[in-house]
Amino acid sequence: MKKFLHITGILAVLMMMSFAGADFYSSMTKVDYVEGSKTLKFTTKMNKSHISDAIKIDPATAGFEAEVKKYVNNNFDLYVNGGAKTLTFTGSQINGESVWVYFEAGGVSDIKTLKIKNTIMLGTFPKQFNLVNIAYKGNQKTMNFQRGKEVNEVSF
Repeated sequence: MKKFLHITGILAVLMMMSFAGADFYSSMTKVDYVEGSKTLKFTTKMNKSHISDAIKIDPATAGFEAEVKKYVNNNFDLYVNGGAKTLTFTGSQINGESVWVYFEAGGVSDIKTLKIKNTIMLGTFPKQFNLVNIAYKGNQKTMNFQRGKEVNEVSF
């Protein structure tokens, strides 16, 4: 019941923010743990025009996706059980008004704590809101990030 109320609360906030006007900026990241390969797999979705404004490059140019990957790498840090993890980018795609970026961290055998620093577009848009949903061995955790709260940590 507590989990349901937490998710419902987040959805209510997001719905209220969606009616606040055109100045709503967000990214959403899904994190899945793959036990067989001991890997955390990340999928991040961003608005194409917003990320274009942040990295100052036209989405129609050939180097856009490479710049997006570099930007995410510079604005997303992962720590498992207190130790920094290297993120490896596995792909990206543009689908309509969305940009999807895929990356992973290997060698993750057991998670006691997961800390993330997520500053995606926080420097460009003061009202930016970044949401990260984590699925690990049947547990679901949610983190949110905004200016002034760039780092978040959860325990499993």
